[in-house]
Amino acid sequence: MALFIIILLSNAAYNRNHLVGYHRPKCQYNYEIKQLKACNQCGKCCLKYGQGALAATANDIEMWALFNPDIMQYVQNGKIWMDPKTGEQLQRCPFLVLEAESQKYTCSIYHDRPEDCRHYPTHIIEMVRDECEMIELVDLEAPKKAQIQLDSLMKDSRPAYAKA
Repeated sequence: MALFIIILLSNAAYNRNHLVGYHRPKCQYNYEIKQLKACNQCGKCCLKYGQGALAATANDIEMWALFNPDIMQYVQNGKIWMDPKTGEQLQRCPFLVLEAESQKYTCSIYHDRPEDCRHYPTHIIEMVRDECEMIELVDLEAPKKAQIQLDSLMKDSRPAYAKA
């Protein structure tokens, strides 16, 4: 909260000074001090982990079998996102939906998604590898701090990353 207030005050001071002719000296980097943008639903994480890269726990599969036959039809021999007609691995999750008007992706089984999806992202390095658009330059400069923030953001979905 304090960081947010500092950013607001510094932006207000900059805007006020700028209006009266004061120009801030240019710095080497052109970024604001903030961390981890909100998810913009670019879908990169979901698209990357198609073609059998995800797994579901036995508990996930058991719950789908009991309560979600629409999901369960895409499970075969413990593997998820299998074509119910051909038995072949689908190239991407059948529940990933591209909203045409906004060009954002949504998950049509968000509350019943597999544990792999609930736990993602686990680590800042994983976000960099997957080209996650939530990551900021300052996160790379202070990865431990960014990991703590990520763990806090994900606290309702997964345990904190143990090695942070």
